[in-house]
Amino acid sequence: MRYRKRHKHEEVGVFTESLNDIMFFLMLFFLIVSTLVNPNVLKLMLPNSKSNNALQKQPVVLSINAEKVIFLNDQQVQIENLENLLKLETAQLSMPTVVLRIDRSLSIQDLVNILEIGNKLKLKMVLATSANQ
Repeated sequence: MRYRKRHKHEEVGVFTESLNDIMFFLMLFFLIVSTLVNPNVLKLMLPNSKSNNALQKQPVVLSINAEKVIFLNDQQVQIENLENLLKLETAQLSMPTVVLRIDRSLSIQDLVNILEIGNKLKLKMVLATSANQ
């Protein structure tokens, strides 16, 4: 008896034509899910209170126009008196916040000078901007 060997020329391989589509959909899925997840959220059961008073922030507004004239809550002040007046304005506030409204034509150094005063007094300072139009 004579047996013949069968020569099969089968190629062994992995077909990857659909792998690109699968990877694309996985990437899209994880991008969408990652924008929905907020890791900084803590679910807490807070204690109840009889009064419903919310803590109100009372910001102090510091404005500087293009001519470098400084206004503290709509009252004109001199740069030499600014530190003392800011200290007086924020002394009675529990969480003092200063909103800086500075003209865009002023230099960065003008902004840094004001921020140094706020840093010395340990104030939270926020720079006000306008929406793009």
